[in-house]
Amino acid sequence: MSTQPKTFLTPEQYLEIERKAEYKSEYFEGEMFAMAGAREAHNLIVANVLFQIFGQVRSGPCRVYPSDMRVRVSATGLYTYPDIVVACEPPRFLDGERDTLLNPTLIVEVLSPSTEAYDRGRKFGHYRSIESLAEYLLVSSERIGAELFTRQTDGAWLLTASGDLTDTINLSATGCRLALADLYEKVEFP
Repeated sequence: MSTQPKTFLTPEQYLEIERKAEYKSEYFEGEMFAMAGAREAHNLIVANVLFQIFGQVRSGPCRVYPSDMRVRVSATGLYTYPDIVVACEPPRFLDGERDTLLNPTLIVEVLSPSTEAYDRGRKFGHYRSIESLAEYLLVSSERIGAELFTRQTDGAWLLTASGDLTDTINLSATGCRLALADLYEKVEFP
């Protein structure tokens, strides 16, 4: 019985394939991982968050990117596509293609049953190594709830949880205030 050896890709090979692909894949330690589509609640929440943030930062220096902006975590080698990325410093990109951001200020992930454990755990571990990252916002697509992790001056991360439609999330790094009622507009839970 023979087993086929695993083929590992370099980051350069991954980018060459990814830039031509019809679908998105993440990359880590030589392997590509296809990304699945999302349900209606997830998509509505992403749109609502994007709309709320963009409306508040549009006249300032911050730039808001939807889920097609790839982020590279330089310290760990992860290439990933967060649901929403905000860069408040002049954006730095991996190369002239300007499709791989290196310096996000805020990352937003909308949690789905299939991604929640990864987004909270190992992925957040990668994100914490990004020096420019000041805030990480997790928004549930299964119930009303959001968790904001804010980097402190000593490097620790402070958690602020919200779980009521009357709650407001203050994103100090971008100067935004997000009302949970706005984030969950038109979202129906079973």
